[in-house]
Amino acid sequence: MSDKNHLYLVDGSSYIFRAYHRLPPLTNPHGVPVGAVYGYTTMLWKLAKDLNDAEEPTHLAVILDHSSQSFRNEIYDQYKANRPPPPEDLVPQFPLIRDATRAFSLPCIEMEGFEADDLIASYAEAAVREGWDVTIVSSDKDLMQLIREPAEGPRVDMLDTMKNAHIGLEAVNEKFGVPPELVGDVLALMGDSVDNVPGVRGVGPKTATKLIQEYGSLTAALDGAATMKPSKLRDNLIEHRALAELSRVLVDLKRDCPLPDPLDALKLGAIPAGPLKLFLDEHGFRSLSAKLDNGAAPSGPPTLPRKVSASAAASSAPSTPALPPMPAIDRSLYETVTTIEALDRWIDAAREAHIVAVDTETASLDSVTGTLVGVSLSTGPGKACYIPLGHGGTDMFAERPDQIPMGDALGRLHALFTDEAVLKVGHNLKYDIGVLAQHGIGIAPYDDTMVMSFALDAGKHQHGLDELAKLHLEHTCLTFKEICGTGRAQISFAEVPLDRATAYAAEDAEVAWRLWRLLKLRLPIEGGTRIYEMVDRPLAIIVEGMERAGIVVDRDYLARLSREFANDMLRMEGEIHALAGQPFAIGSPKQLGEILFDKLGLKGGRKGKSGVWSTDQTELERLERDGVPIARKILEWRQLAKLKSTYTDALQEQINPVTGRVHTSYSLVGAQTGRLSSTDPNLQNIPIRTEIGRQIRDAFIAAPDHVLMAADYSQIELRLAAHMANVPELKEAFAQGQDIHAATAIELFGEVNRDTRGKAKTVNFSILYGISRWGLAGRLEITPDEAQALIARYFERFPGISDYITDTLERARAQGYTETLFGRKTWFPRIKAASQNERAGSERAAINAPIQGTSADLIKRAMARMPAALADAGLSDVRMLLQVHDELVFEAPEAKAEAAGEIIRRVMMGAAEPVLTLSVPLEVEIGVGKSWGDAH
Repeated sequence: MSDKNHLYLVDGSSYIFRAYHRLPPLTNPHGVPVGAVYGYTTMLWKLAKDLNDAEEPTHLAVILDHSSQSFRNEIYDQYKANRPPPPEDLVPQFPLIRDATRAFSLPCIEMEGFEADDLIASYAEAAVREGWDVTIVSSDKDLMQLIREPAEGPRVDMLDTMKNAHIGLEAVNEKFGVPPELVGDVLALMGDSVDNVPGVRGVGPKTATKLIQEYGSLTAALDGAATMKPSKLRDNLIEHRALAELSRVLVDLKRDCPLPDPLDALKLGAIPAGPLKLFLDEHGFRSLSAKLDNGAAPSGPPTLPRKVSASAAASSAPSTPALPPMPAIDRSLYETVTTIEALDRWIDAAREAHIVAVDTETASLDSVTGTLVGVSLSTGPGKACYIPLGHGGTDMFAERPDQIPMGDALGRLHALFTDEAVLKVGHNLKYDIGVLAQHGIGIAPYDDTMVMSFALDAGKHQHGLDELAKLHLEHTCLTFKEICGTGRAQISFAEVPLDRATAYAAEDAEVAWRLWRLLKLRLPIEGGTRIYEMVDRPLAIIVEGMERAGIVVDRDYLARLSREFANDMLRMEGEIHALAGQPFAIGSPKQLGEILFDKLGLKGGRKGKSGVWSTDQTELERLERDGVPIARKILEWRQLAKLKSTYTDALQEQINPVTGRVHTSYSLVGAQTGRLSSTDPNLQNIPIRTEIGRQIRDAFIAAPDHVLMAADYSQIELRLAAHMANVPELKEAFAQGQDIHAATAIELFGEVNRDTRGKAKTVNFSILYGISRWGLAGRLEITPDEAQALIARYFERFPGISDYITDTLERARAQGYTETLFGRKTWFPRIKAASQNERAGSERAAINAPIQGTSADLIKRAMARMPAALADAGLSDVRMLLQVHDELVFEAPEAKAEAAGEIIRRVMMGAAEPVLTLSVPLEVEIGVGKSWGDAH
């Protein structure tokens, strides 16, 4: 063995994709995809064994791409623009591949802004300067620029592990016909369609090689073009010279990157079995683990492990796993962290555990502008701390407790929260992401226990931390009221003494950690992994970004509408009082009931348990259908009163004084079918079917020089019903782009006119919601018998719908839940209730849940992909602001609206893929305007 140092640089990024395409899809015992991780692990195992046998390397490092962006994108924004995003099931494997590398106790090196090739080039150059030999483990043609074989001195070659062959000068000459120092010139002329390096049009590898051989360099070839014989090649070289020179810059490897780890830190030693064993066992790589147990060092790839899927796990594991034995929660064990040394100790513990639960405490509930007061961490049972950052009275002279300066603490926490080797766990982590975003701190990777609970138990119970702690851990958490008080005596969390603040905040972090242990076990066993990983989990950071962006609201327009509504309500009050024969409080249900049913003697009224007449919406609509004028007037008055109080008055107060925008809050667990819900303010219940309601949308406007874009799935629930119920007539109509309501009118009534189309539209949507004969009769203003005949005719024309309803109800009664096409479960615990009303309500919801839930899943998938798709197209200044049922609202610079529309439509139409292939095309309608109303 030579005394000379020999550095091996492993192109880990190429390993990843080779591993992914080499093996079938696999999942680990936790339900996470690990096919690429397993392939990568076996490749690294074999490499380590082969190199150990050869006794060649003295130093080794694995080099990875940090992201898809590098300094080259600043030089040429179309660089790598044609590359598709990585497969969905590969994305969650990236951090695990880094874990795999570290499990081998090998350096894992990456750097933001640079590609793996640049780091390899920089390490190779540094090693050569030290007199070391270098071997690059890769077959990437770009890296062939680095090869050198001097008669004396350090050498650089490549090792293609797929072919088990070394690549030296001879191989470079054979491939390019030029020495390594001219490979970049050849690459610049020929371009690269994969990386979107433009090159010169019409110049392929052979022509590029011939030109460099003849002229000696790229510059000489471009200079000599003017003296060539007239030809298309000559014209292209002259015309595209600038592109060729740009391409030369793009293909050139940067050889002077700062080295994240010094060369000496890459010294190769024995591979400790402990960390590797833990990693292999955690991910179910049993055959590798068994070889390690038997004393074998890393060697050739063993037999593939048995695929551990959710369905397989369900058949072999209990339906309700139990948590491993843990001590009871003991708040006295928590630590208040007030020194940098203590904080560093906790950060080190989190890195060692590879998982940390995180919670933030603020002075208000607004994640957009709320002041950060402190951060809590937990790494396991009884291991939790609170890091106070902003405690002290509101008085500037109030005494403040000892705390780490916020900047110092956040600098260290930022490194932890963005460390891909450490999983961050939180409950309603979207809020914490928003709070930390104010300080420029991101969180990745992460798990959200609230969203995990929702993926498993939607419809069974609520998903708040306190409720889940009681339900799953039999523990009662401290409440905010216990810590901060209520009413006038309530204090800000910033004023809470540190011992009490620590007990409350650290407990939240520890409870989140314990819940994660249980829910993570349940996901693969109960079939929740796919909906959690592919639909719900990615939404936390996306939705938080939308909340933070907010939307501009025209305060003056709202004030004018409020005045108009007030005047209209005053006029209506006079008309209602005249019809009643006396003045009364229209907003009082008791007084209104007495007027309608006692004084006016209207028939059909019903009283509640309290003996007061019911005057709800249903009752007033019944009276309106019976031709009672006062009922119609009261309904109009109520609508104006609601619009005024809920929107035109309230929205003015909800304009954020710091941002000048309205910031709604979306709940990821608000609707049991999976739809997002909106509060403070609720922007999803603005009525759009009436002219008055539509005026509210005109108040939402674009920023100067921008427009709002409203992208709406067209009839998505009907399209999904046609697919899920397999209705040939509806699928054919959608495939041909027909008016679906007109097609239904022909099936039901034999003709299409305004009346029959309107009725067909009502029937289409009503039946999907499991409407009864009486409900449909009320909507169409026909008798129940006529409605029943219409329902029967609908099922006769579209038997697939009838079969779908029957099958869905049978499964829901048997299983207790329904499922979307993506596997989201919605539970209906009252579907067998003794009460007919409860039972019927559950049945109606169960009929629609798979369709509405699939629709929600699709738009969530589109939302998760949208920011990256826009950024890749150079449209990162196009922002997604709102999600309202089947619609997404964007704010875009006017000049970019058309380009943005193409990306938005493509992402939304392809939201099902590659997981699902729908038999009915999705259609997206996009409107553009200065206001939300204009965009419709």
